[in-house]
This record gives sequence, C-alpha cells and structure tokens, in this order.
Amino acid sequence: MSILKQLLSISLLLTLGHSASYAAMPAFVEGQPLPSLAPILEKTTPAVVNIATKSMAQQHENPLLQDPFFRRFFQLPNSPRKRSTQSLGSGVIVDASKGLIITNHHVIDKADRITVTLRNGRSVNAKVVGSDPDSDVAVIQIKAGNLTQLPIANSDQLRVGDFVIAIGNPFGLGQTVTSGIVSALGRSGLGIEGYEDFIQTDASINPGNSGGALVNLRGELIGINTAILAPNGGNVGIGFAIPSNMAINLKQQLVKFGKVNRGQLGIVVQDLTHELSQAFNLSIKHGVIISQVDTNSPAERAHLRPGDIVLSVNGKLTKNSSSLRNSLGLLTIGDKATLEILRNGKQQHVSLKIGERKIVFVDGARVHPQLAGMKLSNLSDNHQQHNVKQGVKVIDIISNSPAWLNGFRKGDIITRANRAPVHNSAELINSAKSHPSLLLNIQRDNSAFFLIIR
Repeated sequence: MSILKQLLSISLLLTLGHSASYAAMPAFVEGQPLPSLAPILEKTTPAVVNIATKSMAQQHENPLLQDPFFRRFFQLPNSPRKRSTQSLGSGVIVDASKGLIITNHHVIDKADRITVTLRNGRSVNAKVVGSDPDSDVAVIQIKAGNLTQLPIANSDQLRVGDFVIAIGNPFGLGQTVTSGIVSALGRSGLGIEGYEDFIQTDASINPGNSGGALVNLRGELIGINTAILAPNGGNVGIGFAIPSNMAINLKQQLVKFGKVNRGQLGIVVQDLTHELSQAFNLSIKHGVIISQVDTNSPAERAHLRPGDIVLSVNGKLTKNSSSLRNSLGLLTIGDKATLEILRNGKQQHVSLKIGERKIVFVDGARVHPQLAGMKLSNLSDNHQQHNVKQGVKVIDIISNSPAWLNGFRKGDIITRANRAPVHNSAELINSAKSHPSLLLNIQRDNSAFFLIIR
C-alpha cells in the first residue's frame, strides 16, 4: 500500500472514529475524500506560540582594555559597551489555566525581555519559571485568557514509521507546519545537549522551530523540536526532538523548584561492549558495567560493586551509558531508584536514594598566580556543553581579580594548555609546573580563542 493510501486510511479512521473530537469529514473530490491534516491542525496550532527575545549583550573586548589607564588613553567609556540582540523561537502551551509554556533553554537564555505571540496575533510578555541548560528545556509563563493547551502523549509508545507533524516559527516567517515520520528513537551521543534521548524525524525543522511542537496524528504532543543535523547549513531531513515524557518530567521540576535538582549515585560506568561481554562470559546484549564506586556514595551504601552490570533503572531498560544518564537525570535528590543488576550471573534488584551531586573544584591560584580569583572544575562534573566534551570550566570568578583582568569569565572552558589537550584540573596544574608561561585555548559560548598567561 502506498504512503498516500496509508495516510488516507489513517485520516479516514481518525475522522470517523473521533467525530466528536475533530472537525467533520474533509471535502469530497469526485466522490472521494481528500486526505488532509487540516482537522488536526485546527485543534493543535492555537497551542503553539511564537517567542521573540531581546537581550543586551556585552561586547567582547581586548583584555588590555579592561585596564582603566588604557580606557582613558583611548578615550573609551568607563562602562563596557553593550549591543542589543534578538532571537526567535517557538513554544508549546501545556497548561492553559496557568499559562505555562515549554520551550528550549537556548531560545530564552540570557533574554532581558520575552514576548509570546499567540496564533490569533495577540502578543503577551512572558517570564521565566525555570530553565535547564543540560537538557535544553525551559518553562515560561504568560498571563492571558482563552488559551489552548496540547494533550500529552506517552512518547515511550512511539514507533519508527509513525507519522508526525512539526509546528513552529522557522526563520521568523510565522507559524509553519511540516510533516514526516519518526525516523529513529533514542538518539544520543550527538553532543547537542548534556542529556540526550532524541526522537529523530524527517519533518522539516529549521532555525526558529526550536521549542515548537512535534505532534502525532491525534494532535497530541510527542516531542519538543530542538535541533537539526545540517552539515551544509540547511535542512537535510534529520531533525531532533526531546520526547514529551522527558519534557513533562522536567517541566514539573522546573515549576516546583525553578531548576532541576539532579543528584548522583556515585558510580562510573562504561558500555557493555561485545568484548566485555565475552570477557565476563555474558549472553546479554544491553546494559552498562560499573567500573568504579565512589566512597561514601549512595552506590557504596547500597553495596554496589565494580563488575556489577546495570540492566534497568525503575523498570526502564538501560541500553548504554547515555540511557542510564538520562534515566538518572530525571530523578531529583532524595528520589528512590531501583536498579536491576546482574552480579555473578544472577539478576537482583538494588534500591537506593539519589544523593547530592558534589562538584570538586580547585582555586585558580593553585594553577598559576595570574589565575587567582577563579574556581575551576572538571567539565565532566558539569556535563559537556557547546560540543566540548573535555576540559576545565570556570565555575566562579571575582571581578577585577588577576584571572578577571587576564580575560577569563565565568563559564569559560580551558580545552588545551601549551597545545596539549586538558582533560582535568590535574593536567592543567602539571602544564603550569612544567612551563614558565601558559598558552591556553579557551572555549566561550560558541567561539574559541587563545590567552597567554605569564
């Protein structure tokens, strides 16, 4: 049966089977019904909004110009210059009574003003309820009446080949609809976000679609459109959406706490490869193997051991280390988790509580006197970002300290020192000990540059 006939059959079933919920049968052409998604879209598009943001960003300057003497010499204003930036995106109303909208973190990040435009043209100012950079999910709120919210589908029930519809605001053109299918499920390891469990679709997703809705043919939300794979800068039919189950779980935490209070088990794991399966004489094809258990951690208190294989968390299959990280990333500090593990060929269940995440940091002065005034932490403790998977991150800095005057800012990531990769703070300290000066490669947001420290 052709795709057109399948779509026709689905449209007929939806219209006939749910006549009380959807618009009437599409118009007939020469005695035959005309396949159309219009009845579904009439119900769903009012729940998808356009989001416009404005922010004042400080212009990056040469570190020398931070010195008041140079600023006076070049007759520059005392306060750093700022420039206005604007961005566009989309959002989905998930609670009409409270005016709650789910969107992407990167759509509203650092915004000074957020304006939401509804399907009927109304524009309303919005405030941020909470945001989570690691998953790229944010919740904003508007005060407006007569709102429409989208019903939520169980994204765990999606199958490859299901028809989907993407709704958003690409290129600022206004609300636009595209259609396609689910191309793949559980995509991870892409380096787009810290927590990845993407739905892949060939429905066209373009800049401005971020935060918009991916819906099924019942008009239910199944995902939040987030990113595309665009090797040549354009859409090539590979788009990614955050599953609705993950988005709604995070939304509940963001509404309650304003952030996601992620904890930890205190284990280091690695994927169960074919070679490891053979070495441990295993027949299973999924799971992760525990290679390290931290002292005084929830895992140690639950008597987990190196060599244990985690098969599932709270009943959800653990395919690899990414899926384990996603499962744990949806749990907050104090939540209970039940792990199904394999130990010495026998399956058993282990219950424990999620513990508080401990971020280990070093003072910049330990690395070099000119780095005093800032705190550094291994990037692995703070999750990868901006496609940087290794390095040392500036987690705090004091204004006008030596580190500040040398050009460092909070959020900077040191990826290389004296042309050698930096994986952790210990490697950075060793580089400083072996050289009188440091040539540091810095990643800041989506740009990179070098700093010389003497």
